[in-house]
Amino acid sequence: MQVWFNDEPLECADNLSVSALLSQLEQLQPGVALALNQHILPRERWEDHPLQEGDRVLLFQVIAGG
Repeated sequence: MQVWFNDEPLECADNLSVSALLSQLEQLQPGVALALNQHILPRERWEDHPLQEGDRVLLFQVIAGG
């Protein structure tokens, strides 16, 4: 199936979890946050949340400021 990762089309296996996708792309690391279809997906849901055809995944660095 096709999903979008950081605005680039990407082919991946059906029923792949968000966590598995990030692991395959070597992007599963501390200090990152993820939006799925323009909604923040809490890290504790990455493991059990399956991707669907056409999903848009945006991965970004969390930056603290003040």
